[in-house]
Formats: sequence, C-alpha cells, structure tokens
Amino acid sequence: MAPTGLPPDTDADVARVTEALAMITPRWNVRLLLALTGQPLRYSELAAKVPWLRDGQLGPKLRQLCDASLVERTQLSLRHVTYGVTERTTALLPVLPLIVTWAEQYLEKPEQPLPAIEQVEDSFTLLSRRHAAAILWVLKIRGEVSGPALAQAVIPGSSLSNVYPPLRQLTEDGLVATDGTGQPYRLSPAGEGLAPVLGALSAWSAGQPVTQAGQHPVWGHTQPVPEQRMRLSSQPRRQAPTTAPAPAVRTAQTPVWQRTALFSHATSTRPSAVLPTGGPRR
Repeated sequence: MAPTGLPPDTDADVARVTEALAMITPRWNVRLLLALTGQPLRYSELAAKVPWLRDGQLGPKLRQLCDASLVERTQLSLRHVTYGVTERTTALLPVLPLIVTWAEQYLEKPEQPLPAIEQVEDSFTLLSRRHAAAILWVLKIRGEVSGPALAQAVIPGSSLSNVYPPLRQLTEDGLVATDGTGQPYRLSPAGEGLAPVLGALSAWSAGQPVTQAGQHPVWGHTQPVPEQRMRLSSQPRRQAPTTAPAPAVRTAQTPVWQRTALFSHATSTRPSAVLPTGGPRR
C-alpha cells in the first residue's frame, strides 16, 4: 500500500489493516481457516470438508495461507503431512462474531436467513475495497471532508479525481454518506458502526489482543449509532441456504468463539461468480 497523507502512526495502522484484509478476504480463505480450527487435518481430510474447492485450487490456497502465517504445515513423515491454524489465526477468531453482529444490524436483510459465514464474507468484501480503510480512517478522524481534501489525505501526489471512484463505491455500499455532488463526505451510521470491527482488526494486525480494540485511538470508545440498513447497490443475491445463522453476540465484551457457529458442512455451497463491483448482493 502506498503511503497516505496521514500521520505516520495512523498511516502504519491503515497499512497493517489493509494488509490483513488482503490476507483473509480472498475467496474461501475464511472457510478454510474455520475448517482447520481444531485438530490438524491431512490434505484429504481437509478436502472432504471443503468439497467446493477442486484439488487444483486447494493446494495453492494452502500455500498462500501458510505464507501468510495463518496455517501451519507439519510433515510428520514422508507421506504424513497435516495442516492446522496458527496462533495468529486463533487470535483472529474473536473478530468474526463482531463482524456477524455488525452485518446483522446494518446489511440489508436477505429474503431468507444467511449462514454467519456468508455474513462475514460479504462484510470483508466491503472492507477490502480499494482505499476503503484509508477513507474510513480519514472520515472518522476529521468528520465531514471534501473530495479534494480526502484525495490529499488518502492518495497524496495522485490526481484528485482518483479518489472519486472508491468514494462512489463506498457510498453505494452504504459506508459513506454525502448530501450530493460537490458536498463533503462523512461516515454513514453503518460506517460509524464498524468501530468495534475495525478496532479489533487493527489490534489483531498489530499483534495485540482483540480486547484492546476499545483502546484504539480512532475507533475506540465509540458511542452507539442509530440502526440504518444498507441499500441495494446491485443485483439480488441468489437464494441462500435455509440454515439460519447462529445468534450473534451483542455484548461489549469479546464474544466467545464457537467454531460451529460460523462453519458447517451444511453451508458448503456458494455461487461461483465473484461479487460484482456494485456491492454485495444483499
């Protein structure tokens, strides 16, 4: 990620979160991590838990997750190799219920209940938009900001017009609000509501306990904001499985992690098409 025009500490924070999202957001990564939570698995055992991934896809995915220090490969003998999550991944798990809680409150309600894992995937899709983290940080710090001022803070040295495509996308996604062309931008209630999630991701990406999220200099100690669901920004999602998501934890404390609450063999199917640039199909 190129340096922003933010102070060095804030710039480093944004860069860490952006890098963390780049590691965990790619398609199927979260499901693989959840499938490996628990006892280490051999390749064939893991493949049986994620049947939607072909053999030619699973191997590269595992190598990428190993390179990111999220999965550990252990060779017990020439023909006995197991895969398991690292402490880094274990530390990430409490963030996922926070994301589910946010998604249930702010994402548009689907026609049928969605498994919690799909709530997580859709939310990560929003947060990993180009320049999303930097724009959200600037708006949280400065409140209402004009487009040119955002450009100078987010992509200094670049054409001012380059900030408008990601701004429009975040506005369509419902994380950013504006009163119209030429008017300043601000966080929407949904964007403000991301405080626990972004604080936790920041803590995790910096190697700190997720319980430190409330101490974040930008996203910590945030007052609750009124509920407001995101509007549609693209085509409707395909019909979801009928399995209902587990109840989300809504207390201020770090949620208790239960792997089966977010991952199940019953929710292994997912449309093969990549989410369109118009936003999540919710």
